[in-house]
Amino acid sequence: MKKVLTSLLLLFITSFTQAQDVAKEKAKALEASTNLTWNANKSLSESKFIAAEVDYRKAIAKSDENVAAPFNLGNAYYNKETYSEAFGRFKEAGETATDKKSKHKAYHNMGNVFMKRKEYQKAVDAYKEALRNDSTDEETRYNLALAKELLKKQQDEQKNDENKDDKENKDEDKKEDEDKKEGDDGDKKDEKDKGDEEKEDNKEGEGDQKDKKEKKPEDDKKGEQQKPRPNQLSKQQVQNLLEAMQNEEKKVQQKIDAKKVKGVKVKNEKDW
Repeated sequence: MKKVLTSLLLLFITSFTQAQDVAKEKAKALEASTNLTWNANKSLSESKFIAAEVDYRKAIAKSDENVAAPFNLGNAYYNKETYSEAFGRFKEAGETATDKKSKHKAYHNMGNVFMKRKEYQKAVDAYKEALRNDSTDEETRYNLALAKELLKKQQDEQKNDENKDDKENKDEDKKEDEDKKEGDDGDKKDEKDKGDEEKEDNKEGEGDQKDKKEKKPEDDKKGEQQKPRPNQLSKQQVQNLLEAMQNEEKKVQQKIDAKKVKGVKVKNEKDW
């Protein structure tokens, strides 16, 4: 039993000693980190941003209990308008902080970054978180009210833009439908006109056929009479031939008559 108690006592002493050593190491690291932070602050005040950034990073690497190092580096980035880097450092400070005052400051500055980005909903959430840690800060309360007002305005503008886009899309769809309808009507009209033209052509063709079909038989007969058949004399040729025959008959008759006159004896009357 005595041995057990001795062992437990030795274990407790060892653990306590190790905890003290760890605490000492942390304190030492925090002290070194704080010194680096002080140097960085000095460099930043002298407009030596690069030197300040290097010391801030070293300070953060030395101790995760140094809230001032990431917070001040975040402020340095914010003033340089490097908002993405600034937000990351403010977030780191808020997660590292163990007291409400430090958390309030970190979330307040995160809200400021969101305001610069015009991410007003996130700014509202950040300022609300800051006020949960310090509800007496009037600056945070004012920024929260401003963020809410800008958020409402942004939402109204987005809604108006959406309505405008919807209206434009509807108008465009309507116009396309009208153009399509006009095109269809035009095509139908062209087809109708073409059909009417073809119909008229067919009608005219049928008229020609009708004329040919309804032609009187006597017209055909007359036409056939007017058109001489092969080896058949025309009317004029027959007329000429008749006249020639009549002339020949007249000539023959004249010859006959002449012979008769010549052949008749003439009675001489004597003078007694």
